[in-house]
Amino acid sequence: MRKFKVAGAQLGAIQKSDSREAVVARMVALMDQAHEKGCELIVFPELALTTFFPRWYLTDPKEIDQWYESEMPSAATLPLFEKAKEYQMAITFGYAEKTPDGHHFNTSIMTNKDGEIVLKYRKIHLPGHGEYAPKRAFQHLEKYYFEPGNLGFNVCANLGGVMGMAICNDRRWPETYRMMGLQGVELVTIGYNTPAYNAERRDEADGKRLFHSQLSIQAGAYQNSTWVVAVAKAGNEDGHELIGGSLIVDPNGFVVAQAKTQEDELITADVDLDESRFGKETVFNFAAHRRVEHYGLISSQTGVEVPEEVKKQLEQE
Repeated sequence: MRKFKVAGAQLGAIQKSDSREAVVARMVALMDQAHEKGCELIVFPELALTTFFPRWYLTDPKEIDQWYESEMPSAATLPLFEKAKEYQMAITFGYAEKTPDGHHFNTSIMTNKDGEIVLKYRKIHLPGHGEYAPKRAFQHLEKYYFEPGNLGFNVCANLGGVMGMAICNDRRWPETYRMMGLQGVELVTIGYNTPAYNAERRDEADGKRLFHSQLSIQAGAYQNSTWVVAVAKAGNEDGHELIGGSLIVDPNGFVVAQAKTQEDELITADVDLDESRFGKETVFNFAAHRRVEHYGLISSQTGVEVPEEVKKQLEQE
């Protein structure tokens, strides 16, 4: 069956003092709502179990370690997996992961309807900075707390379709969607924790931040003919505002559901994975239309390099 109802489970603010157990109870309450609405997949945000701790510069290893999960499921998160099996509802959520050999990742997992993990993703496009930056309005230390993901952009079979995951800043990069699109992805889940304004440019705030978020998601959905369920952590966390705007976008790039609050809020949509086929077979028929012989720079170069002949032309003007 390739038709089902999906839920985007936006979470309101999680304060530094909130326990894992308290957060998981809120998540289970949203699962209860989703079950009542007949949902078979529920999507939670990035770092769903904690506050967005990269806004603080910490140096004590014990204080830092409190934010990470060393196993999944853990005792605190087990109710999510038990509820998933009880409700026959696949779930996906993000968390800070510490591996047995001491590596740290911004991670998301997806389960099937029996609560079994079928896919893990580690955030690849880490934003922010790796050292304390005193001139910033607030810190965004993801490069300090996490390593770039090492699992790539993979997909899995779930609920009769091809599904993949990304996290927050990944949604802004077209390569994220295209890598999964080339594997036939039909539904992408994305969790995010996005500050309400840019720490280095105060006039990029609120509406502009929401616009850029939605623009990236709609473009990725349309250009790869895939459903995208993008879910926020929102509200005021210990004095720091996060945008909401959780949304579900169809394979034509249209928004079919969107959150209206900054609180815990459930949005739902009826998904037909077959709707992704038309775009994959026409405008975005990759096999028929892509010209990889001209795309070499995309995988061979990271930063901008203006061609030498163009530099010379500019000097002559």
